Amino acid sequence: MAKFSRSLTALAVLLVAGGAAYLTRDKWQSYAPQWLNAYLPPADGAPAAGGAPGQQGNAQGGSGGARQRGGRRGSFDAGPIPVLTADAKTADVPVTMDGVGTVKALNTVTITPQVGGQLIDLPFREGQDVKKGDVIARIDDSTYRATLDQAIAKRAQDQALLDNAKLDLQRYIGLVANNSVTKQTADTQRATVAQNEAQVKSDDAAIASAKATLAYTTITAPIDGRTGIRNVDVGNVVQASSTTGIVTITQVQPIAVVFNLPQQALQQISKAAGAGQLPVSALGGNGHKVIDTGQLDVIDNQVDSTTGTIRLKAIFPNEAEKLWPGAFVNARLLLRTLKDVIVIPTAAVQRGPNGTFVYVMSDEGKAQMRPVTIQQQDDQQAVVATGLKVGEHVITTGFARLSDGASVQIAAPGAAVPGGAGAGVDAGVGGTTSDTAPQTAPAANPPANGADRKGGHKGHRRNDADAPSDGAAPANPPPAP
Repeated sequence: MAKFSRSLTALAVLLVAGGAAYLTRDKWQSYAPQWLNAYLPPADGAPAAGGAPGQQGNAQGGSGGARQRGGRRGSFDAGPIPVLTADAKTADVPVTMDGVGTVKALNTVTITPQVGGQLIDLPFREGQDVKKGDVIARIDDSTYRATLDQAIAKRAQDQALLDNAKLDLQRYIGLVANNSVTKQTADTQRATVAQNEAQVKSDDAAIASAKATLAYTTITAPIDGRTGIRNVDVGNVVQASSTTGIVTITQVQPIAVVFNLPQQALQQISKAAGAGQLPVSALGGNGHKVIDTGQLDVIDNQVDSTTGTIRLKAIFPNEAEKLWPGAFVNARLLLRTLKDVIVIPTAAVQRGPNGTFVYVMSDEGKAQMRPVTIQQQDDQQAVVATGLKVGEHVITTGFARLSDGASVQIAAPGAAVPGGAGAGVDAGVGGTTSDTAPQTAPAANPPANGADRKGGHKGHRRNDADAPSDGAAPANPPPAP
């Protein structure tokens, strides 16, 4: 019984203390820590936060949602939306295809000696432009000249034997007629003459070979081109089996560029090439500056199965020598030119689930959503096949608050345009644009001391009215306990 009495007494004390704290909460609640306020009801007369019980909270929640919807979709009562526009106009637009290419010399020759010997002269400068037939190197020719002299002397010896054999043959023919010698003797002499004639011909061939070998000691340029850095110096002994060579000559005028394009474009390229020569432009690293202009020369006879591309080769005159072997360039192939087509800035083209569209500014200052068909586009302009007329004003910036039927006005020069080019927009009937940017809901009012907060305490309940509209996070979340 004693324990039960003590329990009742403790419970009564707690009830009295709790009741007193509740009745006097208006006096001490403002001094309570924030984490404790999350578990307490609001004090009498305190404003409800974010939709606490009462009509005031509901009204605030409703007006906040209206403001958020107005901020996201663009409120028309805030005045016309400032935008920038451009006129749809006609122009001739080239149809091109770009690919990364490698500059290659039209011809490359490694000067390799055909005979061995000591280098006695290299009459060229490294990096010098040479013509076909210019002397590149000289090899000591003393042994080869002696071989030629031996071949000449051998021929003279055999020629003398041939002449003597021919005289003997004439004598034997006369003696056979008088029956002084047998016919066999004359036939034998006739064979000796033929043998000596063959020997003389062999000597002629030996002389020709010796002359050719002697000519190999003077090395000349086989093409017009530019010499590189030499691999050997004067005084070194070179061999005919050398693989490094003396120097390399590359032909840089004209020069070639080999580049790749997707295999899907092969039919289109072949059709255009069949109609005539296709111009090719070599572009710099920025993709805009034209280095040189040439012609498409070769379409490779097979597709690279590893990359799914087709190789093409273009020839450039390279008169200014701006293209250099081994360098990377951007190659632009011109397939055809579209005549008198409607073009607009690429920034005006928007994309949604239903396809591409643009906003057209009417004479009444209204934005009209207009579906269009884009034939082709690049980073500067787009070719419109259907949906626009020449002279219509298309909106290029200010899409953040723009919608179909919204009031718009052309912004003053230098004025900031909300959203700008590429800002996102909910397309309404047309869907979202390709340049969608995230929208931020208006900041919520800071919660009062007694307002419910999302806390980390287990069992804590949160009023639905506290949740910001459209999923926006509270502007001032309460600190963690």
